[in-house]
Amino acid sequence: MTTAHETAPAATASKKAAAAAAPSMNIARVASLITLALLLLVPLFLKNFYIFQMTQWLIYAIALLALNILTGGSGQFSLGQSAFYAVGAYTAAVMMEILGVNYALTLPVAGLICFVFGFLFGLPALRLSGVYLALATFALAVAMPQVLKLHFFESWTGGVQGLVIIKPDPPEFLKTIGLKVSQDMWLYYFTLVVGIGIYIASVNLLASRSGRAMMAIRDNQIAASAMGIDVPLYKTLAFGISAGITGVAGALGAIAVAFVAPDSYTIQLAIALFLGMVIGGVGWLPGSLAGAAFIVFVPNIAESISKGLSGAIFGIILIVIIFLVPHGARQVAYMAQHLIGKIGKSS
Repeated sequence: MTTAHETAPAATASKKAAAAAAPSMNIARVASLITLALLLLVPLFLKNFYIFQMTQWLIYAIALLALNILTGGSGQFSLGQSAFYAVGAYTAAVMMEILGVNYALTLPVAGLICFVFGFLFGLPALRLSGVYLALATFALAVAMPQVLKLHFFESWTGGVQGLVIIKPDPPEFLKTIGLKVSQDMWLYYFTLVVGIGIYIASVNLLASRSGRAMMAIRDNQIAASAMGIDVPLYKTLAFGISAGITGVAGALGAIAVAFVAPDSYTIQLAIALFLGMVIGGVGWLPGSLAGAAFIVFVPNIAESISKGLSGAIFGIILIVIIFLVPHGARQVAYMAQHLIGKIGKSS
């Protein structure tokens, strides 16, 4: 049998695989464009309060994306993301109100400080894994609000009372071209641009050599080490990157809310972020939007049904979702993609 005859079946199989993958890629691309169009257009028809809620939604989506890089990308569990979120928020608040720095410049500084913080925390955490790593990060989340209340930091953090931030105004050039944009709308689009940039960078990171190394560690740490991957380096790097992105989200949250206080960053926030990641789908970056929507809007829905039983209603909704779609929004997206593919083939 000649080489040409041997390679022909393989070439045919690869063509069939490419043809099968093309519809799913097109569906994903169309869904991404529709989502982007909705994110751009919907706020134009909403009141400022709802725009503010959508800004919070995007901010939590960025924080969930960061947690997904750590847990879904490198397989490390963390219940301490609220601590990095708080550090980013206070970095922005201190720089804006005490040092007089422009709000946009606080984002990279908050990201850098949280990256260093996360990287250094990841070094001793290398000895831990699984539930023990989760407990260590849980302790960090519990301790952070108390640290922010210390008298030693009170001149910077405002202690228990926190810090009030002046919400930034839209740029002057928008007024010169005749666009009347409110503070909330400007911060929404500012957050959207930052979020899109972080999302694109995160996708490229996971597709890069470093991202593949992290995922190899997630799948089998011993095999990854045998292949020559520097396991300690990539695990701490994943911690640092996740903490840095979470710090940017915290800075955006402080700017949008215009207030920071220690009790805003308790363990409840860390649990909510972890819950949002599970609802969105562990390891699936687009699911960050769905997970953030759950932790922002579902509590309001539960409270609108019954204020006295809002916690119970929220728990019931959560149980139903986990029971029906245990893999979260990722499972729903794959089911919808499969259904659309079947409809396309039948037609």
